[in-house]
Amino acid sequence: MAWILIVDDEEMIRENLKAYLEDEGWRVAAFAAVAPALCWLQTGDPCQVCIMDMRLPDMDGNTAIRTLHQMYPEMEFLIHTGSSSYNLPDDLRALGLDESRVYQKPLSDMAPLATAVHMLTVPRENRI
Repeated sequence: MAWILIVDDEEMIRENLKAYLEDEGWRVAAFAAVAPALCWLQTGDPCQVCIMDMRLPDMDGNTAIRTLHQMYPEMEFLIHTGSSSYNLPDDLRALGLDESRVYQKPLSDMAPLATAVHMLTVPRENRI
């Protein structure tokens, strides 16, 4: 099974999401900033899905997605943000992201996010 990457600087949210996805059967790597996530990606197994926060201590989430997409073009992204005014930039829309990939924190139910992770790990040609 592929790895799921979480980048979120809020420890409680990061760890709860990690535990939930692990309970669903995923292998999960979770980091509080982009730099350690990049280091892990360079030495670790392939990662299919990244759940990205927007406000991080070392890089904003939009820039992190752009960077990761350049390095790992097959990686899929979900956005997990506490900003109620977040708007997807056009260049991220061009990468295939839309409002269905944006989740507002805190999630009262993590099941929809887990379902999205599952759908993104299905090969593109088999997606509905």
